Amino acid sequence: MRRSASYDHFMNVAERPVGELLREWRQRRRLSQFDFAIEAEVSSRHVSFIETGRSVPSREMILHLAERLDVPLRDRNVLLVAAGFAPVFPQRALEDPALHVAKEAVRLVLRSHEPYPALAIDQRWNMVAHNSAVMPLLQGLPQELLASPVNVMRLSLHPDGLAPRIVNLPEWRSHLLERLRRQISATADPELAKLLQEVAAYGSEADSPRAAYGGMVVPLRLSNPLGELALFSTTMVFGTPQDVTLAELAIESFFPADSATERILRGAHTGT
Repeated sequence: MRRSASYDHFMNVAERPVGELLREWRQRRRLSQFDFAIEAEVSSRHVSFIETGRSVPSREMILHLAERLDVPLRDRNVLLVAAGFAPVFPQRALEDPALHVAKEAVRLVLRSHEPYPALAIDQRWNMVAHNSAVMPLLQGLPQELLASPVNVMRLSLHPDGLAPRIVNLPEWRSHLLERLRRQISATADPELAKLLQEVAAYGSEADSPRAAYGGMVVPLRLSNPLGELALFSTTMVFGTPQDVTLAELAIESFFPADSATERILRGAHTGT
């Protein structure tokens, strides 16, 4: 059986000392040992001993420190394995019977958002579900970009994807790349870093100024045969997930930013 790159990365990272990994997460959060000790309600001496390997943390201490550092569930498993413990956070496919209730919740949210587009994506921007308003916006795009799993970031910025249809491409591109950078900073996901390198090469950000909008959001202005669509998006995540898949799942819901867009989307939905 062929192993994935993410599996190999998991095993390579897990082979490193848990103290070294915790130190990296602390530094990534820009916390000194003293500040982190206060945040975690332990002594700075204990933090130092754990990071240098002079003290072996218990399973409970690892989970406590990881929570205070807001380490993603996927990487909390890595910390546990590095310390010789078994992972505690399962990672199931969304089709797994154990996630039936969550899957139905996602389906309900997506469907209830019609006639406006909404989709569910995983941490790496792969689309895992969508409502009926999404696919009409993707008509005419190359099949290689629509092959499962559809990567929404790549589809949006690829020169053969949605990019030529985005009226305010420089601004929207700058917005997406900044969002991806923040995500990489928070998760340290190497696959996201590869994705950023790929999509950043599609064009230059030198001419990507932010327009002086009086509103509070960056709109997506999308050329459409029925007229230009102006959309803004919101992101919904599960509040207290204990499964890696659910923790990394986000629902992107798009709303009309003007009355013309609302009229077009409602008309397309009802066929009028």
